[in-house]
Amino acid sequence: MSSLAGELVTEMLDYDGGRQVTVYIPPAPAEAIVYAGDGQLISLWGDDLEAAGGRPTMIVGVHRAADETLRLHEYSPSFDPERFTAHEAFFVGTVREWAGLRFGMSPPPERTAVMGVSAGGELALAVGLRHPDVYGAVLCASPGAGYQPPSPLPEPPPRAYFVAGTREPFFRANATRWADALRAAGADVVTKERDGSHGDPFWRQEFPLMVDWAFGR
Repeated sequence: MSSLAGELVTEMLDYDGGRQVTVYIPPAPAEAIVYAGDGQLISLWGDDLEAAGGRPTMIVGVHRAADETLRLHEYSPSFDPERFTAHEAFFVGTVREWAGLRFGMSPPPERTAVMGVSAGGELALAVGLRHPDVYGAVLCASPGAGYQPPSPLPEPPPRAYFVAGTREPFFRANATRWADALRAAGADVVTKERDGSHGDPFWRQEFPLMVDWAFGR
């Protein structure tokens, strides 16, 4: 952590032989919560939320599988539906129940979002579409193309915020495809384009803006 006042807590939960979850706890009582895949990365972005001065927001980051193929199978329903469904039950069910008991955080959908970058963006989109009663907003950076908009989209479509880089045309096209599909279904959608390539710092730089849009100040 930096010199800011927030705290990181990492615990091992019972999934697939043990899967770590890292939680960023803001210095003021949390009023909203963001769930994220690739949790060992995104949980560290709590400092940025704190520095931005928005609504105090907890980040619950579920760590990814070490094997990249397994990560893709857990994050996208298109490759291995059985594996995706097992991870979905862990992410949406077990982790949220644990967060509610461990940290007393079970806010309503309007103060709950799901976040992902790259393949994790596919996870955010998939669980956001499947569980609108849980996640009131989807925050998605540079999504992969393994999971594409189903037709028709489930109703109601989720609110969604997309960001992609000017120097990652493949991922920018994926973000545009999703944004267009959700807008056509009547969803509230924000799209941003930042100078950068895949994995560049613009993901982290955009995150406080995404959270501010999702929850306000």
